[in-house]
Amino acid sequence: MSITELGRTGGGPAPNGGTDLAVRAEGLMKTFGEHRAVDGIDLHVRPCEIFGILGPNGAGKTTMLRMLATLLKIDAGRAEIFGVDVAGNPHVIRQLVGVTGQYASVDENLTARENLWLFSRLQGIAAPRARRIGTELLGQFGLEEAADKPVAQFSGGMRRRLDLAASLITRPPLIFLDEPTTGLDPRTRGQMWDTIRSLVTDGCTVLLTTQYLDEADQLADRVAVIDHGRKVAEGTPDELKTAVGDSTLQLLLAEPGEVLAAVEVVRRVLGSDPVISPERGRLNVALDQADLAADVLIALRTAGVSISSVSVAKPSLDEVFLALTGHETDEHDETGTEENR
Repeated sequence: MSITELGRTGGGPAPNGGTDLAVRAEGLMKTFGEHRAVDGIDLHVRPCEIFGILGPNGAGKTTMLRMLATLLKIDAGRAEIFGVDVAGNPHVIRQLVGVTGQYASVDENLTARENLWLFSRLQGIAAPRARRIGTELLGQFGLEEAADKPVAQFSGGMRRRLDLAASLITRPPLIFLDEPTTGLDPRTRGQMWDTIRSLVTDGCTVLLTTQYLDEADQLADRVAVIDHGRKVAEGTPDELKTAVGDSTLQLLLAEPGEVLAAVEVVRRVLGSDPVISPERGRLNVALDQADLAADVLIALRTAGVSISSVSVAKPSLDEVFLALTGHETDEHDETGTEENR
């Protein structure tokens, strides 16, 4: 299946007590002034899966999530959560979803226990039960020892775990995680990944937005790639990688000025263009067969193009994103979308 075909396919139904999808969105649109932040996105998320929304800052990920969570009005299109219309039944939707945003919503002046008790009471839970729920969540997220410390003393990873715990107070079947590991160190990110996997084991569905390609690769059952407000591809991580090629030849030219000459050589040998990386003098060449790398290297030497380094590897999601969009996920879109405000 090609990248283009993947971009047109959506997830198939999965049974869930008469509701085939956890999230069904058709033609979602959101406009700010003259800028269309979300431009006709379709999503089909199955129950009990981790569905990744991958894209750079400003791509429209957070705006789309906020529409699904009833925090922003849907300008056009339609969305359902477990068969319930988002626009028509916002109060019901808010009982079905838990939201963890990019920035911690907990009160730094309160302890972890006090925060969870407060959030429980705000949601109408009686005080004795609110205390029990708080104790259970502190244990589930490994925060017992810090339960009575002010959140201001917490590390970034502890705050993110507490924020996630707060979104689970009512045990919603669907969790929206908006870039949950932004700013965390690698060890703490790994701990968060384990926590997210455990949510699915417990029966939750997770809709995860991220700009980290390795995070989508590690966690997501399926991934939708979003760029400039549009969905440009969808599939499992392996499907997306296979659509780029069975292998990738990564070249770093000794002279960055020879990029165009190298592109001509690759085009002549393989009949296709390589992806030019934003890093100067680097090319990624998709290969149907790994042994075609030798043909490309011989042709480059014959053409007098010098190579500084070379490697052949399985495609990564970085290369998928480059192939789809022509830029990397850490490039910012400064067009004034809701995510950049």
